Amino acid sequence: MTDRKATLSVGDKSIELPVYSGTVGPDVIDVRGLVQEGVFTYDPGFVSTAACESAITYIDGANGVLLHRGYPIDQLAEHSDFLEVCYLLLNGELPNAKDKDSFVDTIKHHTMVNEQLRSFFKGFRPDAHPMAIMCSVIGALSSFYHDSLDIDDPQHRMITAHRLIAKMPTLAAMSYKHAQGQPFIYPRNDLGYAENFLHMMFATPCEDYEVSPTLAKAMDRIFLLHADHEQNASTSTVRLAGSTGANPFASVAAGIAALWGPSHGGANEAVLNMLDEIGSVDKIPEYVRRAKDKDDPFRIMGFGHRVYKNYDPRAKVMQQTCHEVLEELGVQDDPVLAMAKELERIALEDDYFVEKRLYPNVDFYSGIILKAIGIPVEMFTVIFATGRTPGWIAHWCEMIGGSYKIGRPRQLYTGSPKRDFVDVANR
Repeated sequence: MTDRKATLSVGDKSIELPVYSGTVGPDVIDVRGLVQEGVFTYDPGFVSTAACESAITYIDGANGVLLHRGYPIDQLAEHSDFLEVCYLLLNGELPNAKDKDSFVDTIKHHTMVNEQLRSFFKGFRPDAHPMAIMCSVIGALSSFYHDSLDIDDPQHRMITAHRLIAKMPTLAAMSYKHAQGQPFIYPRNDLGYAENFLHMMFATPCEDYEVSPTLAKAMDRIFLLHADHEQNASTSTVRLAGSTGANPFASVAAGIAALWGPSHGGANEAVLNMLDEIGSVDKIPEYVRRAKDKDDPFRIMGFGHRVYKNYDPRAKVMQQTCHEVLEELGVQDDPVLAMAKELERIALEDDYFVEKRLYPNVDFYSGIILKAIGIPVEMFTVIFATGRTPGWIAHWCEMIGGSYKIGRPRQLYTGSPKRDFVDVANR
C-alpha cells in the first residue's frame, strides 16, 4: 500500500487516487474509484493502463530491457535453454539440477497426444492455415482431460501447464504434416524439446531426419526468446478469457487467435514478404525513400516496436543465431541476409530511423532463420505460439491463483441518445 495520492479535478470535483510503486518501472495511479464518481478513463489500446499485477516479466522499452523473473533475456539466451525458462516462468525461480531433470522428464513424457486427435485432423482441408488448426485442436484438448480441469486446484493448474508446453510442438508439427499430406511422426523421448520438434517436422516413415545441433540450438533459442513478453495482446487475451473462469485450453486457444493477427504474431512473415518485394540490395535505397514518404503505403517491416524505443534486446541474440544457422547450412552469400544486414545498417545510421527509434526487432531475424531451416512461412506464427505457450499459461496460473475479477472494459459511447421506436409504416 501507499500513502501517496494523485488528485484529479473533474469540473468542481477533486478526486484523490492512490499511487502505487512496483519493484521497478513507473508508478501507477489506481483509478478504480473513478466509477463511483460517475467517470472513468479513456485509453484506446490500453497503452497507459495496467490491467493487472504480475511478477513474471518486466520490460523497460526506453532502455531495451527485458527481464523474466528478474533475469535479463540476453543472459538466459546465452546460459539457459527453453525448458529451464519454462520452469522459471511457471515457478518463479530457476531450478536446481534435480528439479530441472524432473521437469524435463515430465515434459518429455507428456508429448504424445491422444490417438483420436489424428482423426480430428482429417476434418481440416489440406490447405487450411496451420493457425486455424491450432486454434481448434488446442481448444479441443479440454475434451480429453476432464481429470485436471478444476481451475481452483493448484495441482490441476500445473498438470495442465505441463501438458500444454509438452503437446504444443507435437500439434504444431502435425499441422505442418497435414498440409504436406505426410504421415504424422510420433515424438521421441530421447530427444530434446527443439530436437523433437524438428524431428517431427521433417522425418518421414521412410527416412529419418538427423537433427543438427546448431539448428536445434537455434530453434530452442527462438522458442526461448518468444517465451513471454509481458501484457501483449495475446497474453492479455488469455488473461481476459481466463478471468471468466474458462478452462486453460480454451483460454490459450483464445491467445492463439489473438496471436494470429499480422500486427502481432505475423510480423516475421511480413518481414520475408517485404524482402521478397524488395528483391535485391541495390533496390533498398528506393524502398527506404518510399518508407520515408508518408503518402506511400510501403512500410519497412521488422523495425520498431510498440514497447521498445531502443534496440530490441532479443534482436541482438537473434542476429547472432542467424549467422550461426547460415554458416551451418553453408549459406555464405544469402541475398535475403544481405538485404537484412543492409537494412539494419541503414536503420542504425540514417537520421530518419534513429530519430523515430525504428530499431530492428526480434521478428526481423527470426523469419530469416526459419526460412533457412526449411520451415514454410505459414508455420512461422505457429512456432511463435509454441514458444509463447509457457508465458500464456504462467500468466493464466498467476491470475487464477491470486485475486482477480472478470475483465469488463468500459467505452466512450458516441451513438444515438435514447429515442422512441417508430412503426415500420411510419418510417
